[in-house]
Amino acid sequence: MYSEIERLTLALCAPHGTPGCEDEAFKAAEAELAFCDEVLTDPLSGVTGILGNKNAKRRILLDAHIDQIGMAVTNIDEEGFLHVTQVGGVDRRTMPGSLVTVYGKEMVTGIVCTLPPHLAQDGDGKVPPVDRQAIDLGLTKAQVEEIVSIGDRAVLANPVKKLLGNRVSGTALDDRAGCACIIRAAQLVKDKNPDCCVMVVCSTREEVGGQGARIRTYALQPTEAIAVDVSFATQPGADGITATLGGGPLIGFAAGLDRRISKRLIALAKENEIPYQLEVMGGRTGTNADSIETSRCGVRTGLISVPQRNMHTPAEVCDLEDMENIAKLIAAYILDEEA
Repeated sequence: MYSEIERLTLALCAPHGTPGCEDEAFKAAEAELAFCDEVLTDPLSGVTGILGNKNAKRRILLDAHIDQIGMAVTNIDEEGFLHVTQVGGVDRRTMPGSLVTVYGKEMVTGIVCTLPPHLAQDGDGKVPPVDRQAIDLGLTKAQVEEIVSIGDRAVLANPVKKLLGNRVSGTALDDRAGCACIIRAAQLVKDKNPDCCVMVVCSTREEVGGQGARIRTYALQPTEAIAVDVSFATQPGADGITATLGGGPLIGFAAGLDRRISKRLIALAKENEIPYQLEVMGGRTGTNADSIETSRCGVRTGLISVPQRNMHTPAEVCDLEDMENIAKLIAAYILDEEA
């Protein structure tokens, strides 16, 4: 049932794409958006697929960010260890002992060093900051310098895999899962000749400020927008979180979001028997919606989130049924004459 959304997710999550180094991820997005009438790529803002009536008054922007969290090499010490800084919100607790892929002149595998428990001092249970951890490539400094340079990127290596049931887990699901949702939504409306212009944007640099969405929204001049990102789902220790995996799209309400869009998404979910959940935020959403809604003279913006466990770790978990339902809800919104 979810074969296409699963295929999209695996294809989009496979390439590297930390903020400012999204070129390989762009290629995957370009390939998946090839069914659109036009595909535009801009290194500053991302990949855009355009379909529908380009001259229509209604211009709908669908945005999800294609960049993933990672690290940048800051130093190669005398023993050949790589020292790094985070690019985006890497969870330092997941780093010790983890496999790392470093993108130098070639892709190489390393291990984040960790002190064996036998050598740890009593009470020394704190995980050091990212910039105080080191990556071991198993090479001398001279050998490392032939492959890796200061500024090269690295990510914790855990390719997305299918779990039991409808779920997938791995790196980059924040927010390649969102990219899969908006591309899938465009697929669903492609042959229905929507009487509007649909602009599907896989945007850059959300993890470091949302610059890509801001730039692309300014250029495309949409009349309305829906941003898709991930948000927190219930798991052990997550007190106060009520959203569940498999519970359906999370429809957002926040001060900056357009309440009419949020309410219409709820109505469409009910009409189309799509399960949904609500997410209420008192101020900013922490997503690209914040950048989109303030572009030019302002853009009416809604937010739909994919429920996710273990955010910003190498073991993010999403439910493919939630993702397919997000795509269906967005497709219903695009085709809705009352929106």
